[in-house]
Amino acid sequence: MTSSNRADWLVPTLLIALGLIPLAAGAMRLFWLASGVEVTADNARFFAAPVPVVLHILAVGLFCVLGTLQFSAGLRRRNLGWHRAAGRVLVPSGLVAALSGLWMTQFYPPVENDGALLYGLRLFFGLAMVLCIVLGFAAVLRRDIMRHRAWMTRGYAIAIGTGTQAFTYLPWLAIVGPPDELARALLMGAGWAINLAVAEWVIRRRPPRSASWSV
Repeated sequence: MTSSNRADWLVPTLLIALGLIPLAAGAMRLFWLASGVEVTADNARFFAAPVPVVLHILAVGLFCVLGTLQFSAGLRRRNLGWHRAAGRVLVPSGLVAALSGLWMTQFYPPVENDGALLYGLRLFFGLAMVLCIVLGFAAVLRRDIMRHRAWMTRGYAIAIGTGTQAFTYLPWLAIVGPPDELARALLMGAGWAINLAVAEWVIRRRPPRSASWSV
């Protein structure tokens, strides 16, 4: 692998590493549902209505893995057909992930320290993810590749927020202890906010140019 190839795969590799956190958590939850572990106050809502959480985990996993590969410019250029095919999977999987997350926010009973602020943040970022994907899809239909990439990057940033939340939440848990309602909401919100800030930086540092490939 040449140095340029290594550089091209640096960001996808880092994103895959970040995505392993929500993927591992989702896989563990699926294992619990399949194996029938003891029902507790923390997991009872999943056993009472397992379909939304299963759809959410599978859709998020698919969206994050395929979305990560879109950040390799070389892969897109060399495999345009693959990029188009992946896009046809990314859009519906991203929408299922966001909409199932919104359903769980609205209808699953809250756990301890899930207050009104965190409820509002989950609704806001879930709806924002839906909007980003819809706008990204609309842009590609117009052959507006730059806006397509920008909106899909924002949607991906929201989707992978759980990975960043591990780095905002777990240090607090280890040093301070279990956060209260306000701290929990702020720590979770910080994960999404950090990802969106990085996404905007990436979007704005791309030099404006006409698209050299179509979707």
